[in-house]
Amino acid sequence: MPVARTNRLVDQTSPYLLQHATNPVDWWPWCDEAFEEARRRDVPVLVSVGYSACHWCHVMAHESFEDAEVAQVVNANFVAVKVDREERPDVDAVYMEAVQLVTGSGGWPMTVLTLHDGRPFWAGTYLPRQHLLGLVSRVSEVWVQRRTDVERDAQALTDALQRGTALPGHELTGHELTGHQLAFPPTPAGANAQGTPGEGALGAAASALLANHDPEWGGRAGAPKFPQPATLEVLARHWHRTGDEAAGRAWRLTLDAMSSGGMYDHLGGGFARYSTDRRWLVPHFEKMLYDNALLLRSYTQAWQLTGAPRYRQVVEETVGYLLAPPMRLPDRAWASAEDADSEGTEGRFYTWDYTEVVEVGGAEVAAWYGVTPEGNWEGRNILWRPGRGDLARPPELDRARAALSERRSQRVRPGLDDKVLTEWNAMAVASVSAAGAAFDRADWISEAVATAEALCRLTRRPDGRWLRSWRAGQQGPPAFCGDYAWLTDAFTRLYEATGDARWAHEAVRTAKEMERLFWDPDGGGFFTYGQDAPPLVARLKDAYDGAAPAANSVAAASLGRLGHLTGDRHMTDMALRLVERLWPAMQRTPSGFPAMALAADELTVGGPEVVVAGHDTAMVRPVFERYLPGAVLAWGEPFASPLWEARTGPDSTGKAYVCHGYRCELPVTSPGELARLLDAR
Repeated sequence: MPVARTNRLVDQTSPYLLQHATNPVDWWPWCDEAFEEARRRDVPVLVSVGYSACHWCHVMAHESFEDAEVAQVVNANFVAVKVDREERPDVDAVYMEAVQLVTGSGGWPMTVLTLHDGRPFWAGTYLPRQHLLGLVSRVSEVWVQRRTDVERDAQALTDALQRGTALPGHELTGHELTGHQLAFPPTPAGANAQGTPGEGALGAAASALLANHDPEWGGRAGAPKFPQPATLEVLARHWHRTGDEAAGRAWRLTLDAMSSGGMYDHLGGGFARYSTDRRWLVPHFEKMLYDNALLLRSYTQAWQLTGAPRYRQVVEETVGYLLAPPMRLPDRAWASAEDADSEGTEGRFYTWDYTEVVEVGGAEVAAWYGVTPEGNWEGRNILWRPGRGDLARPPELDRARAALSERRSQRVRPGLDDKVLTEWNAMAVASVSAAGAAFDRADWISEAVATAEALCRLTRRPDGRWLRSWRAGQQGPPAFCGDYAWLTDAFTRLYEATGDARWAHEAVRTAKEMERLFWDPDGGGFFTYGQDAPPLVARLKDAYDGAAPAANSVAAASLGRLGHLTGDRHMTDMALRLVERLWPAMQRTPSGFPAMALAADELTVGGPEVVVAGHDTAMVRPVFERYLPGAVLAWGEPFASPLWEARTGPDSTGKAYVCHGYRCELPVTSPGELARLLDAR
């Protein structure tokens, strides 16, 4: 049997890159040598960016990168570089900004053409086979005959990237810059933001979200619909604080529609990445760790606020999905994602024929999950609860669901991206530990601790430098700001869930390193990649919140929370400076910064400090069960904080203190008394 030809990606650890290791395209990984080769051959660089669970990345691969004719043309005219956007978010961020400048929108797969030094001169997303061939032909001609024009376009686009401003009206090769604002908005000359930084941020964000709310199906009006957990918490917190029923209805409607829809996996738990339609029915079927980690927090908060069993069910089933193979890896960390495709077909694992559902589970379960002979998607059925139906299953339906799940387990499962991403694992640690605390599930907290320990073992160098990823015994590139920000949050919340001071110390250590590596002392804010990393054509700062919060939003929230817990004013001051830096942009576009609005709200409105001396888990239950935005909890093992001053001796054991600005009320000695103090605030 002949051995498949391989390219330079065969030695990589990224599952996405390995998917392309047998392509006839002569791929290079992202490295200096690739650009030197382009300089030696005097050809442009084609940078293709995607990720392993991306359906359209697979489509472009099958149409073009696996095609011998396309490969011959690409190899002759370019040096081709493949990038996993999850492993190299710095590269992805720079070139996605270029795509958005050129086209006004973005997405993956991303296709960018650059000079030998990485400056982009053409940028786009998915290209059908004939379009790609046409692009290669045009660019090859322009490269030879109009090189000055290409270099002019590259410099104009690079200048826009480096300044953080667009160049409206400047024509590129076949495209035009659109005025899209870049990742860290500049403060316009003469800008005069109104009010105190953070003042009214929550209400302004809630109003902007409600103005574009889908009153029938929740979420942002129109389609596709992406879950954005930060927007859910903006609505929840605004309703909780003000009693604004419009915000409360929008929040509940979105939560219920998502968990009833086909975007939620009703057999295995967990959520797909997004819905292609406005009813949350038809997903792109890939399941990402970060979506499930963030939505887990949303549904935990929903249960804390309402006590509704359906939200508890979603939390339990989603944690169940995360803690089972294949997402739970033997090393006790989490895989990054499951693919949308199996057996070469999108959604094959998740969709059903009517006759199979009736055969396995019966007509009643078919009706329960909206399964019909004609199907609801391409002649097959996506399981859902039509019309935002109740999730609570009668016992006979639970048995039928188990039978369907067993039948599905016999199918070919979608491909697994089993690399361990530090950032996404930290998100999951934070959410699973908080859910374990809220629902009194010590086993969940133990799993979160195990993952934190795995990260310390797998994705941290002996010198303390965190790394972005790990897979198959090999460590990835240096970690980015998002990794450090989420680790700070995860370790802080892990301390609050366990009372183990080790995690408070890890949080402080990580936060200090984040400042050293990423903080911009001149312009404010955190850069995406560290000062110890090789430079790219632009050094950006991630500020606009998308499906996941921006790195600067997470940094502001995690520094504010940790500073509040430890009494470290330097951390809270840095978080406030971040909010001040973005405050003018937040006032102009409040819907673009929901996570930063939450951080600003916590920094300005705050919450109580709760101290429980000792390790009595019953005494901390009232804190865990309640939705207490801005509150911090110190209990168990003391560490350096004003909250522990004069509260560590034997006379303090068993006492709980509720404090405001580190000034504490008289201690109480029972969970009921602590609950009354918290409810009276």
